[in-house]
Amino acid sequence: MASNGKYNAAKLALELVKDGMVLGIGSGSTVEIFLNLLGERIKREDMEVYGVPTSYQSYYAAIRNRVRVVDLVEYEPELCIDGADQVDAKMNCIKGGGGALTREKIVAKASKKVVIIVDEGKLVEKLSMPIPVEVLPFAYGYVSKKLKELGAEVKLRHGSGKVGPVVTDNGNFVLDCDFGVLEDEAVEETEESVKLITGIVESGIFPKKMIDQVIAGSSNSTRFL
Repeated sequence: MASNGKYNAAKLALELVKDGMVLGIGSGSTVEIFLNLLGERIKREDMEVYGVPTSYQSYYAAIRNRVRVVDLVEYEPELCIDGADQVDAKMNCIKGGGGALTREKIVAKASKKVVIIVDEGKLVEKLSMPIPVEVLPFAYGYVSKKLKELGAEVKLRHGSGKVGPVVTDNGNFVLDCDFGVLEDEAVEETEESVKLITGIVESGIFPKKMIDQVIAGSSNSTRFL
C-alpha cells in the first residue's frame, strides 16, 4: 500500500500539469501514484497530456492513464516528474534503485524543469547510500576494478525472480557502489570521476544543478525544498 507521504507529494505535483503539456515521466512507485492521479484528472477534465517515459514500468502506467506517449525526437518535455532514492539538504539526489537511471537522466537533462517527488523519509542531510552505476556487460570486470580504485565498495546487482544479474531496459548491468558519505562539494566531483571510466553508461548521481524543485510529502502535509 502506498504511503501517505508519496501520495501527498504526487498530489501536489499534479497541480503543476497543464492541458497540452509534454511531461518527462520518471520511474518508481511515487511516479506511478502521480500517473494514476493524472489519469483521473485527464478523464475528469478531458485534458490532453503527452509523456516521455523512462522505463517500461512508466511506459505502461502512462498508457493505462491516457497519457499520449511520445519521444525526444519530436518533443521537448516542459516538465519532468521523477522520484529519488535519497535527497540531501542541498537537493542533490541519488536515483537508480529501479535500474532506470540512464533514461531518467537523459529525460531530466532534456526537460525545461525537473521536479523530484518523494516521501519525506527519503530526505537526508548528506547522501550516503550506494550509488547505482549502469555499465556495459563487456566492461564489468574493468569498470569494477576502476571503481574500487576510486574508493568504492562495488556489488553487482542481482534481482529476485531471475537467475543472474539485473539487466536494465538498455541491456546493461547495474553496479551498486558505496562511496560512503558524500559531502555537498564531493557530489559533482564523484559523478565526474565515475563518468570518466570507459564502459560506464551513467551514474545515479543527480547533482543539485539538475534539480529545480523537490516536493516532500509526509502523512499529513507536503512541502517544497
